[in-house]
Formats: sequence, structure tokens, C-alpha cells
Amino acid sequence: MIEVQKLWKVYGKGETQVEALREVSLTVAPGEMIAVMGPSGCGKTTLLNCMSGIDTVTAGTVRIEGHDVQAMREVQRDRYRAERMGFVFQTYNLIPVLSAVENVELPLLTQGVPASTARKRAEEALTRVGLQEREHHRPSELSGGQHQRVALARAIVNGPKVIWADEPTGALDRVTTELVLDLFDHLNRVDGISFVIVTHNPEVAERAHRVIYIDSGQIVQERVTKRGKGEPR
Repeated sequence: MIEVQKLWKVYGKGETQVEALREVSLTVAPGEMIAVMGPSGCGKTTLLNCMSGIDTVTAGTVRIEGHDVQAMREVQRDRYRAERMGFVFQTYNLIPVLSAVENVELPLLTQGVPASTARKRAEEALTRVGLQEREHHRPSELSGGQHQRVALARAIVNGPKVIWADEPTGALDRVTTELVLDLFDHLNRVDGISFVIVTHNPEVAERAHRVIYIDSGQIVQERVTKRGKGEPR
């Protein structure tokens, strides 16, 4: 599904140069969920951004479904992300003046999907995350957990092959964290969506198949979880 080879990301030049990623190589199988862990500033989010094409790389390749994401022109890369990927962040990134269903349908409308089709798919996505009764509520009328479920509905509305999640439970309490992780697990098992999750939370990491540890821009350890071994959680 995803193949990363000898990935480098360098910021600045000369004495101010920072090697955020140093020759990182990894693969993600179709339908696999991986967690990326490590200390603050180690390169976790940079890796996610480079793998997903949000950021460009200094050297190396990123292939998703056989497509060299970094070799695409910017407009091609943007369209590929919009059509084939979903994103979930700690800050939700919902538009305050739009209702839940309007936030979810917006990515489809920007791709030229007819309004009636976009609305139907947005309603279906909200139903899948248990928010069908809140579809006309604005973000100010929703709890933090509901914000994240709207963000997840927005991430799945285009039928993505992979979802990138950067600290998706960082602002949530324990109960809501479990709810969101259960939704991730369901989408992974039922829809076969691959997940790449950046997290500081060991409990989140244990819900993945593999955990990749990064320090100083390099992979220092990789571990298969109980789930990855096929054992019950």
C-alpha cells in the first residue's frame, strides 16, 4: 500500500540546517494500521506530512498504491490526496460557520461532486460515526469528542484507502478516546482502510498492528502488537 525508501527531510542550510528525517524506510501493507511514536520533536509529524504529500522531501521516495507521490506536480498531488486519502488531526480543523454535514460535504463539493450526491454521502458518513442526529449542529454546539467524529466523517466521506491521523486523541478524555479508537478499528476491519497514526499514547499504539519508534529523525525500533500477532486485545 505504502512504500517509503531512504526518506530525508532537511530544513535550513549551513549552521542552521536541521535533519528532521534521516534515511527513513518503511512499508505499510493494505489494511494495516501502524502507530508512530517517539519524543517531541523527533520527526513523527514530519514523517506523516512527507508520506502523505503535505510536505515535500529532500531525498527519497514515497509510493502509495504504486504512485510516486513526491514526483507528482503539486496540483496532481493535491487532487490525489483529496480523492484517495483522509486526514484526522488533534485540532479537528472544522469551519465554525458550517454545520456538521456542511463540514463533511465540503471536500466533495471542492472536487466537483454534485451537491445532492455530496449531501447524501456526508449524511451517510455522519451516520457511520453516530452523529446523524447532530448533522445540522455547528461546531460550537458540539463536544470535543463530537468534533473529532465529525472530522472522522469528513475523512472517510471520499472512500479513502488510507487515513493519516496526527495525535487524534490528544485532546480527548479516556472514554471518548476509546470511542474514536473503536471507530478507527471498525473502519480498518470492515472497510480495509490503512491507518498511519502519530501518537504519544501507548494505549492508542496498542490498537495498531505495528508500532514504529522514531528518535532524532530515524527509526530506532519496530514492534508488532498483540493485535498484529492476531491475539485478542
